[in-house]
Amino acid sequence: MEQKIKSKNTPNVGLKDVLGAFWIGIKDHKFAFYYAIIGTALGNIVELIVPLGYKRFFDTITNVTDKASALPILVGIVLVILALNAIRWLFFRTANFAINFFEVRSMARLRETSFDYMIDHSYSFFSNNFSGALVQRVGRFVRSFEKLFDVFVFNLVPLTVSITLVIVIVARQESKIALLILVWAIITILVNYLFSTWKLKYDVASAAADSKSTGYLADVITNQNTVSSFAASTFETKGFNKVSTAQANATLLTWNLGEVMNTIQSALIVAIEFVLFYYTLKFWGKGLVTVGTFVLIQVYILNLNQKLWNFSYVIRSVYEGFADSKEMVEILKTPHEVADLPEAKDLEVNKGDITFKDVSFGFNKSRQVLEDINLTIAGGEKVAFIGPSGAGKSTLVKLLLRIYNLKEGEILIDSQDIQKVKQESLRENISLVPQDPILFHRSLMENIRYGKRDASDEEVMAAAKLAHCDEFIEVLPDKYETFVGERGIKLSGGERQRVAIARAILKNAPILVLDEATSSLDSHSEGLIQDALDKLMKGKTTIVIAHRLSTIRKMDRIVVIKNGKVEEEGSHADLIDKEESLYKTLWNLQAGGFIAE
Repeated sequence: MEQKIKSKNTPNVGLKDVLGAFWIGIKDHKFAFYYAIIGTALGNIVELIVPLGYKRFFDTITNVTDKASALPILVGIVLVILALNAIRWLFFRTANFAINFFEVRSMARLRETSFDYMIDHSYSFFSNNFSGALVQRVGRFVRSFEKLFDVFVFNLVPLTVSITLVIVIVARQESKIALLILVWAIITILVNYLFSTWKLKYDVASAAADSKSTGYLADVITNQNTVSSFAASTFETKGFNKVSTAQANATLLTWNLGEVMNTIQSALIVAIEFVLFYYTLKFWGKGLVTVGTFVLIQVYILNLNQKLWNFSYVIRSVYEGFADSKEMVEILKTPHEVADLPEAKDLEVNKGDITFKDVSFGFNKSRQVLEDINLTIAGGEKVAFIGPSGAGKSTLVKLLLRIYNLKEGEILIDSQDIQKVKQESLRENISLVPQDPILFHRSLMENIRYGKRDASDEEVMAAAKLAHCDEFIEVLPDKYETFVGERGIKLSGGERQRVAIARAILKNAPILVLDEATSSLDSHSEGLIQDALDKLMKGKTTIVIAHRLSTIRKMDRIVVIKNGKVEEEGSHADLIDKEESLYKTLWNLQAGGFIAE
C-alpha cells in the first residue's frame, strides 16, 4: 500500500503553488505556450465563422430567381468557405505542433526539476518514504501537467470561445434564440459540474479499489516463493478474488453513474433541438429568420453538443490533475532538512584531523542517541568504533558525513566546521564502505567507476583487482559489462561488498570510513581483502566500525561506545590489560565462540 508523504511539516499547497511549479516548466518555452492557446482559440473562432458562409449559401439558393446570375455568387461563397477552412486548418495544425514541442520540453523540465530537488532531500526524507511512491509522484506530476494543459487547450478554450461567439452571432440573428442557447448551455454545465463533483467520491473509491487490487497482486507475485513454500496458492487465490470482485463492483458503479450522466445529457440535447426548432419555425413564420438561420443554428448546436458532452471529463481531470500535482509540489516546497549555508565554502583537507566537540544528538526528545561526545582523531590515525548494537557508532559516522544535521556541538575536519562547508566537498573527501552496499542496476564497470566518475577503464580494473573483484568478474559472460540487477541483487553479499571496496579504492579520499566492511565475506575472502584494506588505509584517516573484534586488533586506537557515550578508549593491548573493561568482556565473549551484541 502506498505510503503518504504527510507530516506536521508538510507545507500547505494550493492552486497558486501548483501553477507556480508548472511555470518552471513553461517559462523557457513561453512563445510555444502562448501560441498553442492563441492558435487553438483562433482556429475555433474561424470554425464558427464558417457556418455563416453556409447560411449565406442557403439563403442565396432559397431566394434565387436567376440561377445564371446567382452561380458566380454561390461559387464565391464556396471559395470563401474553402479559404476559411484552410485558415482554420493552418491554425489548428500549427497550434498542435506548438503543443507537441512545448509539452515535451516542459514535461522534461518538470521531470528534471523534480529529480534535482528531490535528490537533495535528506537521508531522513528517503527513510520515511517508499522509493516507489516517490517515483510515482514524479510521474504523476509530469503526467498531470500534460493532462491539465490538454484539458485547458482542447476543451476549456474551445468551449469558452464557442459559447461566447455562438451567443454573439445568433443574437444578431434573433436575440431570443441566443438566450435559449445560453440558458441551455448554463444548465448543461451546471448539471455536469454538480453531478461530477457528487460522483467524485465514487471515482476515488474505485481508484482505491484498483490500487488495493494492484497492491495485492504485486505483493503475492513478489512473495511467490513463500506462497509455494506454505502451499498457500488456494488461500491467495481466494484473497485476490475478494479484492478483484470489490474492484469490479466499484468500477461498475462508476461506469453506471457515467451512463446516468450521458442519459441526462442526451435528454438535454433532444430538448434543446426540439425547442430551437419550434421557436425558429415560429420566427421563420413571422419572417424574422431565414432558412440559412436554421442551418446556422443546427451547426452551432452540434458544435456545442460536442464540446459540452465531455465537460464531466474536464471536471474530473482537473480534480485528478490538481491532486496528483499537489503531492509532488508538497515535496518541492518542503525545505531541505540538510542544506548548505549561503556562505558555505569547499572543505580543504590537508592532514585529515577529525574532532568531535561536545557532540550530542537525538532523533527526537525521547530518543537521545549520542551524549556529550568529545573525541579527536589525528590525521592518518586508524580508529575503531565498537560497542553494543544501538550504541550510536553508525550515527556518529552519519553525522560526520552530514547525513543528519548536528543539533549540539561541533564536528571539525582540519579545524573547519563541517556545518559551514559544502556537503558535496565534504563527501568528496570521505570514502565510505557500508555494511550492506546498494548498487545501481548498471554494469559492474559503471558501479565501480562511481567512486571516480572520470576514471579510465584501466583504473577501474586496477581497483577491482586490489579488491579481488576480478576473481568473480572474470567468470561472468559479460565480464565488466555485466548488469548487477536492481540494488545489486544478482551479486552475493560478499561480491557487493568487494565492489564497494573497489569503489573506495578508486575514490582514494583522504578520510576512509569502513562500516562492517568485511561482514559479508567468508574467511578466505576476508583474508584476501584485508591486505587490500591495509593498503587502502595507508596514509588515510580511518574510522572502522566493527563487531568482529578480530578485524580491529591492528588499529591505532579503539573507542568503545555505550549508550551514546565514550565508555573507554585505547589500543587493543591497553584495553585487554584494563580490569573491568567492556572491551575485554566483549573480546573474551568472542574468543569463547560467542558474538557480542
